[in-house]
Amino acid sequence: MANKRTRAIDKNEFELIITTIKQGFATNTGQRIRPNSRVTAALCCEANLGLRIGDIVKLKLSDIVFEGGRYHLDITEEKTNKKRTFTVPSEVYTYLQSYALENGIKPKARLFNLTVRAVQSHLKLTCDYLGLQGVSTHSFRKFFAMSIYNDNGCNVELVRELLQHSSVAVTQHYLSVDSKQVEQALQKHIVLPT
Repeated sequence: MANKRTRAIDKNEFELIITTIKQGFATNTGQRIRPNSRVTAALCCEANLGLRIGDIVKLKLSDIVFEGGRYHLDITEEKTNKKRTFTVPSEVYTYLQSYALENGIKPKARLFNLTVRAVQSHLKLTCDYLGLQGVSTHSFRKFFAMSIYNDNGCNVELVRELLQHSSVAVTQHYLSVDSKQVEQALQKHIVLPT
């Protein structure tokens, strides 16, 4: 997929990918891919927090602190070396806490004990099986960006801040528009006299 542009997935694709990884599947060649709760949880975390997968695989439950009536996470991003503090929704913390309990993961241990490459490989197998193209781990960060953008009045600056982009231009690149969105926008904008 190196030559193909990574795209954002939509909610249906997110659910399909997560369900498939969670349940496991057999490829066309008969290779059995076992259910994988670690990859599922890592991708869910990326889709809900907007962090890069390299930062996700290093997370520990103890990194998320409850203070001032909210959960928050302080990290130094691997790619940019920027320090970042942000709120972790309580539902996401509860999900991660349940995942850790179910898998016997201690608070100071890495939640996922995976390499970035392992997540990428599992996702590629899954997307090949599902016939999805242009999807990588970064598609989950883009899904986060598109969801925040669409659910908050198309506020590019909000998305820029959440993703810690240096400029709105970088964020706009993330929020690329497809032909389906153009058609929907045109259909919604009809203003003819009655």
